Amino acid sequence: VQLQASGGGMVQAGGSLRLSCAASGGTFSLYFMGWFRQAPGKEREFVALITWSGSGKDYADTLQGRFTISRDNAKNTVYLQMNSLMPDDTAVYYCAAATTYSRRAELYDAWGQGTQVTVSS
Repeated sequence: VQLQASGGGMVQAGGSLRLSCAASGGTFSLYFMGWFRQAPGKEREFVALITWSGSGKDYADTLQGRFTISRDNAKNTVYLQMNSLMPDDTAVYYCAAATTYSRRAELYDAWGQGTQVTVSS
């Protein structure tokens, strides 16, 4: 499966963005989908993941309920709604696909190219 992330940009603290990740070339509905992010000088970290049906979701504890992951299997797309953004959320955000329900990046089989999110104070 190939993944294409979009929706990043610059926003002021307290603002919102919605990231999208469109999949092609595979059976999207069979994959667990995750979002990760990598800030300058830091390791890539888990953000959120969602099960095939969308009924199961998991989030990084540090997000404190500000982000919501969802998917539309009819559109082969996964979303990340980000609210109450903070400067610490500044990073490149990556979507990824896996056949395993996991927070571990090394278990993901396909990655999108990343989309930059910049939050100013």
